[in-house]
Amino acid sequence: MKQQRIRILVSGRVQGVFFRQALKVVAKKNNVSGWVRNLKDRRVEAVLEGDSKSINSVIEWTRIGPANSRVDDIEVSNEEFKNEFSIFDVLY
Repeated sequence: MKQQRIRILVSGRVQGVFFRQALKVVAKKNNVSGWVRNLKDRRVEAVLEGDSKSINSVIEWTRIGPANSRVDDIEVSNEEFKNEFSIFDVLY
């Protein structure tokens, strides 16, 4: 299956509601590596690498997010696959 790398920017009520930790669980469950972090503008940014099917599962989850969050918009952009990550991590 084709490997891909994407960057996601999520806006809404996505900080202070365990969005990053929940995304880490979903990414690990789908064998996706990369990272997630909060941005100063109150959005959450994530870079994901994995197979297309797994990446799409994570993207679909980010459209909803965990309980107590509210996702208003997500921006998804494709990047060149680098096979850069061995785990999925929360950056601080």
